[in-house]
Amino acid sequence: MKRNAKSGFFILLFAFFMFMEAAWGQDGRLEFETSHSVDWVRGKISSRFSFDLAQAGIKLPTRRTMGEDILEEAYPGLLRPFLLSLRLDSNTTIGDLVSQNEVSLQELDALCLGAEKIPPSLSADLTRMGGSYTVSMEKIGALLAKNRHAAEAERPLLPSPAADYTGIIIIAPGELPIHGRRGSAAVEPCLFPRIWDTNMTLVYDKNMFDPRLREERLMLGYAVEEHIFRATPSGLDEDLLNLVGPNPLRVLARGVFGVFPTDPVIDREDALKILSTENNRRLLREGRVLLVLNKESLESVVR
Repeated sequence: MKRNAKSGFFILLFAFFMFMEAAWGQDGRLEFETSHSVDWVRGKISSRFSFDLAQAGIKLPTRRTMGEDILEEAYPGLLRPFLLSLRLDSNTTIGDLVSQNEVSLQELDALCLGAEKIPPSLSADLTRMGGSYTVSMEKIGALLAKNRHAAEAERPLLPSPAADYTGIIIIAPGELPIHGRRGSAAVEPCLFPRIWDTNMTLVYDKNMFDPRLREERLMLGYAVEEHIFRATPSGLDEDLLNLVGPNPLRVLARGVFGVFPTDPVIDREDALKILSTENNRRLLREGRVLLVLNKESLESVVR
């Protein structure tokens, strides 16, 4: 019931912002065209907003600066509804955290104001002005993760012999069985996924990630299969070596778990390889984890 109440609140909140955006044109205020794209591999949310110059009463070239000022004032409010819909884990969005007073709209707007900006530009026919804005996932994660210390991963009572690895790669392509339910689903990306083993022991979550590293990277990275099967000594894209190193443990996910299918499930034997040595537990603290998903899951565009 609590989850339904939270979801209901967020739906109403999101609908309110969408209504307000659409209503601007009805009462003489500006209507903005919006588009958002999420690139989980690069860890970026990119948004573009544009408006009709004639509707704004702007004539070029003398009043171009006014158009730029309109965008500068409007874009945080236009970006906010999309950020509220962003999924944090299998059952929580940023909107849910706002409804629980765990993060404020003021903090969220400050995040929007810190977005990277491309200078406003005019359309080819000179009838519209638009601007592009990019927010990094690292900044969102740093704002929303609240733990001050890294929690300890499970230490098995009977450790298994395991090599020391330089990183962990979990490969979860295509649809996987949903743990505890009938059916299958593709793993969906989110900011704070959990990793479970087939005994449903928690292997990794955001609280195990060292908070001192939040400004550098997320608790894990995302990639597509082609990035980990290269004709290189490590088999990896060169830019992945900084994350998982030249000798990562490669694990096939056996299932997916969660209200929304965000959490990969791995074999208990593979989990023990991670949890049985101090070196491999350190990889969790340092977020040297890569989750490999379908390309379609890792790139999305919303208009």
